[in-house]
Amino acid sequence: MPESVYKVIELVGTSTDSWEKAASAAVNKASKTLRDLRIAEVAQLDLQIEDGKVRAYRAKVKVSFKYED
Repeated sequence: MPESVYKVIELVGTSTDSWEKAASAAVNKASKTLRDLRIAEVAQLDLQIEDGKVRAYRAKVKVSFKYED
């Protein structure tokens, strides 16, 4: 089995509905320009609050993809 090298990037996805949709938004956007995505790790969750109410859910996601020869 040949050795492999992977690159990890950090993205922030947002959603007005949930953290799951925020994480999915980040992965879906990345998949449009990056090939061979392998792993996505949710590194941090937070909320945007406005006037005492949740305005948006945010998910910081680390996505890895394989370097090609």
